[in-house]
Amino acid sequence: MVNKVQAAYVVTDGLFLLMGVFIIGFSIIVGNIRDEIPENGRQAARNLLYQRFPLTAGIANAVFIFLTFIVTLPGLATQSRGWLKLGAYMTTFCGLFSMILGLFLWILTLKTREDFAPLYWAQPANVQQLMQAEFNCCGYFNSTSPAFVTDATCSSPAAAALMRGCATPITSFANIFLDNIFTAMFGMVGIDFVFVVATACLLKDRKERERFRHIDEKSGYGRI
Repeated sequence: MVNKVQAAYVVTDGLFLLMGVFIIGFSIIVGNIRDEIPENGRQAARNLLYQRFPLTAGIANAVFIFLTFIVTLPGLATQSRGWLKLGAYMTTFCGLFSMILGLFLWILTLKTREDFAPLYWAQPANVQQLMQAEFNCCGYFNSTSPAFVTDATCSSPAAAALMRGCATPITSFANIFLDNIFTAMFGMVGIDFVFVVATACLLKDRKERERFRHIDEKSGYGRI
């Protein structure tokens, strides 16, 4: 008969591993594309946001998740509770690590407007032009701060003065983008919590089985 407690532990352990795969895959992909030459304004804004992501910390978190998964395997292969306890402690650390990364991204949303300004100003005129065209705006805070780039959207100083600055639409885009990512990070913390609970349940189940085994041995059933 399948041990339902252990089966639940195996499922959550698999989800835990997939979480690590997602984190390292995301970090590597973002690291490869964040310096690409943008083809449109949204891509330009997204790449600038990516440049502020703690990708190295994300990769380190994923590596520790993989190590934790490896530690859980002896606990599944044997009846030892020591490996399970070690895996639970390491999972707790992974959860705290993921929470810190999620909080870092959440904090970025609190000051996107101001922090994005120097990134915008540092871009060449063609990249600023892409963002002006995409978000239908001129300049950053306004058409003169910094000075707008002349294009079809901002064809003259008079026309640009009537347009909004790019700060508001870019901030809105950035916050929605970051919201999705840090929400995913907090969801992963939830998986860590569920995995710790599953570990605690399996530890209790094994302790109970061991206690009953000792009782059976004392009663003489263990020798049958």
